[in-house]
Amino acid sequence: MRAQELDYHLPGELIATTAAMPRDSARLMVVHRETGRIEHRHVRDLPDLGVFKSGDLLLVNRSKVLPAYYHGIRAATGGKTTGLYLSSPADNQWLTLIESRGKLQPGERIDLNSDAHLTLIESVGRGEWLVTYAGEDDTLTLLSRIGQAPLPPYIRKARKAHDQPEITPEDMDRYNTVYADQTGSVAAPTAGLHFTTELLETLQAAGVTRAEITLHVGMGTFSPIRCEEVNDHPIHSEFISVPSKTIRAIQQTRNTGGSITAVGTTTVRAIESLPEDLSQAVDQGFSTNTQLFITPGSPGSPDNGFHYRYTDHLLTNFHLPRSTLLALLAALPDVGIDRLMDWYQQAIHEQYRFYSFGDAMLIV
Repeated sequence: MRAQELDYHLPGELIATTAAMPRDSARLMVVHRETGRIEHRHVRDLPDLGVFKSGDLLLVNRSKVLPAYYHGIRAATGGKTTGLYLSSPADNQWLTLIESRGKLQPGERIDLNSDAHLTLIESVGRGEWLVTYAGEDDTLTLLSRIGQAPLPPYIRKARKAHDQPEITPEDMDRYNTVYADQTGSVAAPTAGLHFTTELLETLQAAGVTRAEITLHVGMGTFSPIRCEEVNDHPIHSEFISVPSKTIRAIQQTRNTGGSITAVGTTTVRAIESLPEDLSQAVDQGFSTNTQLFITPGSPGSPDNGFHYRYTDHLLTNFHLPRSTLLALLAALPDVGIDRLMDWYQQAIHEQYRFYSFGDAMLIV
């Protein structure tokens, strides 16, 4: 597949800069692969769609977003910087994005507050730096004090253009799901943002089991495909953990003929990284750093497409052009890139809101 096949034009006014309130008031485009029928509903309508039945399984990503966006001051010049904490590859080290008006140099110090600073070690490309962290607090404690919600740049830019605060205190709550409890992501698993506690309870009362995985979302998820061929894109690695309870729930659902609905592409990536024989992982659970790249052209099935094993339905947001997430959707059975792009054009025509704080699509 060529990357240009994953491109489309989105009018700027359809980029959502604020989240729907309440969460489940977001619009929902329901696409039925078998019949081609499309419904225009709301997320709160999920229990009434006839899609879910007793014995079905809803899989969600419980990863919690860090307050990873921070401000700093260049000690040598007093210049302002902004940064995005990405990970800690070693004790007292950060991998972080840093933006500054002037050129940064190895050895330079960036002050975060009166008792914490970074020392730049080396640039690793794309604005990312390996740095040494020194401070009285551990990293998570420090970020909880000085950090903000790591909203995507396009949201901050759009807000600024409308003379709005780029980030508000409320964003940290709204950029996390109601069930998030495993801290580690620097971007939200956005499909889950639409669920309220009440909606989850309604589905549970209807006999739908909820089980959880953890995939800590990194910036690589949103990196555009810059290669001409999609499969030449250097796919990123992300940590996943699928507990034994969830693996048992998948087995039970398969044994009883229920369907599995994955909430978000991160959940898909986690469960499709599971081994073919689940008995290998059912006792201890399954954890790894996955580099699974799901594309329509991946080997593994007679039609030369990715062979999905555990994803029957998918609830997902509308994604950025030329992204690996669009390739994942196109690889779903009976979808394909032409059909997917047609759905996106219909969503644009119907004025759906796109991207992280946008509306949702349910593929059944």
